[in-house]
Amino acid sequence: MSALNAFLAKVVVQIVNPIILLLTAGAFVVFIWGTFEFIANAGDEHKREQGRSAILWGLVGFVIIFGAYGILNLALGTFNLGTIQSQLPTH
Repeated sequence: MSALNAFLAKVVVQIVNPIILLLTAGAFVVFIWGTFEFIANAGDEHKREQGRSAILWGLVGFVIIFGAYGILNLALGTFNLGTIQSQLPTH
């Protein structure tokens, strides 16, 4: 079972963590872009609505990503594989 734990730990460190980071960065960019559109186009109601929508989708992305992160940590802890933080590489 130790080989399986080592394999799963490598999968989390090499694949899952970068995917979570990439998705978080994407949600952040969408949120910031929506905020910029909302503020920059204060006079145009249609553009403000687009900005408001982007802000909402950015927040929804954050909730989904961090929810998946929490569920993944819960699953890893349940099977005694450690958490994502304990599997980060040290230099």
